Amino acid sequence: MRQLSGHDASFLYSDSTHANSNVTLIQIYDQSTAPGGIVRFKSIMAHIESRLDRSPIFRSKLLHAPLELDYPYWIEDENFDLEYHVRHVALPKPGDWRQFCIQASRIHARPLDMNRPLWEIYVMEGLDSFIDLPAGSFALIIKIHHAAIDVEHGSEISMLLHDLSPIPPAVEPPKPWFPESPPGILSLLMHGISKSIHSPFEMGRPFNRALSRLAPVALNFVKDMVLKPEFMTSTRFNSVVSPYRVFDTRRFMVGEFKAITHLVPRATINDAVLAVCGGALRRYLALHDELPANSLNAVAPVYVRAADKAANARPDVSWLRVSLATDVDDPVDRLRIIQHRTSSSDVMAQAIEASELTDIARHAPSATLALASKMLARAATEGGVRMPLANCTITNVPGSAKPVYLNGARMTYFSAIMPIHDGMGLVMAVTSYDGRIVISPTSDRYLMPDPEVFSQCIRDSFQEYLALATMPAAKRPKAPRPAKKAKPAQAPKLAVTRALASGIRKPRRLTARMAATALRLVQGGRRQSTSPSD
Repeated sequence: MRQLSGHDASFLYSDSTHANSNVTLIQIYDQSTAPGGIVRFKSIMAHIESRLDRSPIFRSKLLHAPLELDYPYWIEDENFDLEYHVRHVALPKPGDWRQFCIQASRIHARPLDMNRPLWEIYVMEGLDSFIDLPAGSFALIIKIHHAAIDVEHGSEISMLLHDLSPIPPAVEPPKPWFPESPPGILSLLMHGISKSIHSPFEMGRPFNRALSRLAPVALNFVKDMVLKPEFMTSTRFNSVVSPYRVFDTRRFMVGEFKAITHLVPRATINDAVLAVCGGALRRYLALHDELPANSLNAVAPVYVRAADKAANARPDVSWLRVSLATDVDDPVDRLRIIQHRTSSSDVMAQAIEASELTDIARHAPSATLALASKMLARAATEGGVRMPLANCTITNVPGSAKPVYLNGARMTYFSAIMPIHDGMGLVMAVTSYDGRIVISPTSDRYLMPDPEVFSQCIRDSFQEYLALATMPAAKRPKAPRPAKKAKPAQAPKLAVTRALASGIRKPRRLTARMAATALRLVQGGRRQSTSPSD
């Protein structure tokens, strides 16, 4: 039995009737590489069953504490049924990309059964009319609740099902499994009461440590609210969402993004992705005549390592608000601004303070965290004026750098559909796999009725950068030179010149004796003056 952390439990508490925290991984396979050129559903089922023991997530369900006095626990499901979790569906004819996106969005939007392990896998066949994917492909749509796994490490679950060799290994018979006995209600109740009593004291140390570090950030937050009106800029995506989702995607080569980074010194692939997404958001809102004059912001993950952690420990993930420079028309200037802001020391300082908040959440009482999650969701959209912390989310889901196989079928595509919530109705997932980068926007059907248009904006923004990156260096727009120091004003010289031109006699040079006389006159005048202005 394992207990959820405060961070993981917050995803449960943020669920609502119209917005859940499902994360959906989409993987498409070319079955022509499999032995015999075909992969059957029965063999996929046997393959998944043989690997259930590689992660406790597959057989674990939630057990809530009485009266919600403590965070929920993961316990083994004694009624686990693999056939419930793995389902076989077919894409209707003609099996094109648009139908696939609609079907995947519907699967993603449906809530999971909270009384069972929080995952489902859909094996979808009939993918016959994709332009850039082999005919006869099939897909694995893996839906899992965000409380069960971090988005940034979601590909680890995917890798448990794959092999690096196209030759499938022999399927091992399932190992005997005996579920553990769940704890009694009285035991959970007593532990919850004890945890509620001790939580405020356990919060003390991380809270005091974070308070001294968060004070400057809080002051900067207030300063931004007062002095920078763009802090409160909102768009159509900062609204209440419906239960319906839309999803689309665009694929790119990693090498092409590396070429884009050469436009600005010290720019990274992450900077280039943010710049492309910023350009896409600018194009889409301008197309609908909704582009704000101020820059829009994105929430993006930053990996930081605490000073007291081992060198080989996994870094913590902190979420930071990053400007997308959507108010900048020139794409190179946009990339330059993003690179400057993401590499500044202020950004990393805020990342450390964000990890301190995560430490506090580990010890926060369950009821307090649940209430806070609901209040934050309401605060994003109520009160007359919407005050979003960001306009969208851009998150990374890294995959394998090498090709992987499922029963011999090579995976040719990897992307993700992300959860959206009230006030945050646009998320762009950035997945990487086998030398490719895929940018996949997820939104609400009413906030983005034309997802294919937004995806085309992503493509157009990328092509604009790629055209500049492949342009000869001599023709590229040059970076603006630093402003030179202004020369001393030449007003006296100009006055003399005009005086000579008008026939006025040139003034005599100021001698030391004349300067001393003038100084005595000024000092004498000051001693005699009684004006309040002196």
